[in-house]
Amino acid sequence: MSGQRGGSPAGRRAVVTGLGVVAPGGTGTEAFWKSVQQGQTALTPVTREGCGHLPLKVAGQVSGFDPSALVEDRFLVQTDRFTHFAMAAAELALEEAHLARDPESPYAIGVVTAAGSGGGEFGQRELQQLWGSGPQFVGPYQSIAWFYAASTGQISIRGGFQGPCGVLADDEPGGLDALAHARRTVLRGTGAMVAGATEAPLAPYSVVCQLGYPELSLAGDPNRAYLPFTEDACGFAPAEGGAMFTVEDEETARRRGAQVRAVVAGHAATFTGAGRWAESREGLARAISGALAEADCRPEDVDVVFADALGLPAADQAEVQAIADALGARAATVPVTAPKTGFGRAYAAASALDAAAAVLALEHGVVPPTPNVVEVRHDLDVVTGEARTAELRTALVLSRGLMGCNAALVLRRDPDGAR
Repeated sequence: MSGQRGGSPAGRRAVVTGLGVVAPGGTGTEAFWKSVQQGQTALTPVTREGCGHLPLKVAGQVSGFDPSALVEDRFLVQTDRFTHFAMAAAELALEEAHLARDPESPYAIGVVTAAGSGGGEFGQRELQQLWGSGPQFVGPYQSIAWFYAASTGQISIRGGFQGPCGVLADDEPGGLDALAHARRTVLRGTGAMVAGATEAPLAPYSVVCQLGYPELSLAGDPNRAYLPFTEDACGFAPAEGGAMFTVEDEETARRRGAQVRAVVAGHAATFTGAGRWAESREGLARAISGALAEADCRPEDVDVVFADALGLPAADQAEVQAIADALGARAATVPVTAPKTGFGRAYAAASALDAAAAVLALEHGVVPPTPNVVEVRHDLDVVTGEARTAELRTALVLSRGLMGCNAALVLRRDPDGAR
């Protein structure tokens, strides 16, 4: 490993300077962190129109969200709910970072987002218009609003960001992969990236598609629908929402007086195949080891693990084994948490929300609890009940996808920052 910090070229580091969240537990970092820290349950009976007769009964639904408060109407009419979330979260992150386009450097800021399903609600509405009323009733934005890249495109257009842009049509690790993409882009010389993931998978058509996943929980009690690492694990509860981050070159950020929230220190990804949860043990362990190596961290440096926590017994067992394989003796004592059991698993945005929770945990020196989980069946120090205060410098965020992707991300607290 090189002697450079985090293995980055010429000593550059990519840091988080802004964070925007739209989640079932609240919009904005303050509301989100309060919900996560207190272990609140934001899972509720599904109330979305057209879903009442479907087998899915519990999900994490974003309530009280008014996109027009953060985004102009001319953008909203062109886009789906998942892009509304992305644009609103990006706006919150940019405001928090005090970051805006410099007309003299239009290529200094880029955008990368991840999505697993695209604009299902917008697409369903327009297709119903097509078959119910005819093609003349289908709006022109149908051609772009459903597309995975819509959020990247609209954020970049709205902000005037002409730097490197990309989109990851990704599995659950998409949020981590987007942050890693942003990190690499910044380390190659771009000043800043707006990065993250949002999802809106609760339209009727989208829900019907998800019913094919054997890992989906169909439990009717919000307090028992998502219980990873327990004897009662019955799958995961889906969710909508997500998180966006501003990722900048550290030197540039400090020069303009921005607060460094966390260092994006390392990442690795592997692929082990859809539904092959036993094989995910080896793939996730390799991802953890790769991320730690890129971050120049040892297993004993890890202070908290944000678990993937799928909620399927075989998958949970494989994750426990992967953590043990990669962290060795540290695996038995490191605090492990899965805040998403309180607000659901938002596909590609699930890992983005975990990363947001990890940044806030590092800042506050608090490991949030795993809501609704009481008796853990595995040899893990899962934080349950109440939040736990701790000296946190390094967070490891894990994710696995239903299609077989695995990823690990290392976030580190800025040693020069104040808590």
